[in-house]
Amino acid sequence: MNASLPRSYLFVPGNRPERFEKAHAAGADAVILDLEDAVQPDEKPAARAAVLAAVLGGASGSASGRTWVRINGSDTSWFNDDIAALVAHPGVAGIVLPKAETREQIEAVLAHAHPALSMLPIVETARGFANLSELCAAPRVARIVFGTLDFQLDLGIDGDNEELHLFRSQIVLSSRLAGIGAPVDGVSTTLTDMEQIEADARRGRRFGFGGKLCIHPKQIDAIHRAYAWSEAEQAWAIRVLAAVETSNGAAVAVDGKMVDMPVILKARRIMGATP
Repeated sequence: MNASLPRSYLFVPGNRPERFEKAHAAGADAVILDLEDAVQPDEKPAARAAVLAAVLGGASGSASGRTWVRINGSDTSWFNDDIAALVAHPGVAGIVLPKAETREQIEAVLAHAHPALSMLPIVETARGFANLSELCAAPRVARIVFGTLDFQLDLGIDGDNEELHLFRSQIVLSSRLAGIGAPVDGVSTTLTDMEQIEADARRGRRFGFGGKLCIHPKQIDAIHRAYAWSEAEQAWAIRVLAAVETSNGAAVAVDGKMVDMPVILKARRIMGATP
């Protein structure tokens, strides 16, 4: 897993500019200024103007390259105006594209974008999932985001655990085959149950996800804990590497289990980088 990729993406409503600086100071690896779900229709133009002002003025934290913008979907009347206003400005690290379903949607965003702009397509419909390989292979896609709540609604699924196992696995597989970053899991709706948030994030990590969306700063620490190697994992890695070093090439076992090359590589990964 690429240690430079964000583990956490914190949403902040685009119509609440007084929260932009606070969001960047909250400790998330990346911040998403949201023009879609968090903004009522009659406030869309004002929110776009606030986000643009923040990007142009540097107040959004754009100098750090951590600012992303979730624009409105391609099936809305705000899509073209969002693109025209924002994608050419280097202060926008990337665009989060909701209801991503086709390569053409991504190319429409990129048509007038600055050269370094990246894309985070959100897969949250049956059609988007069916076109997963196409989305992963589209230009400048950094990683796929799994929009679990809308996805459940679109498919009539009731549950976020085993009900979504197949879909999570396929998103991880398609991302790996396309050579893009490990995908980003959807939000946890609880704001107060830190154990549940961490458990949700650890589940995503076990499936091969590399990060998670946040809807409140309180969720950040739990997510970062989930995506850090635990003391037990580090202690195991130390034992493995020590056993290998003293084995002089002979077969070796640690904790009653044989140590082969994949095990050694995992131990090296734990000791050499954050997952």
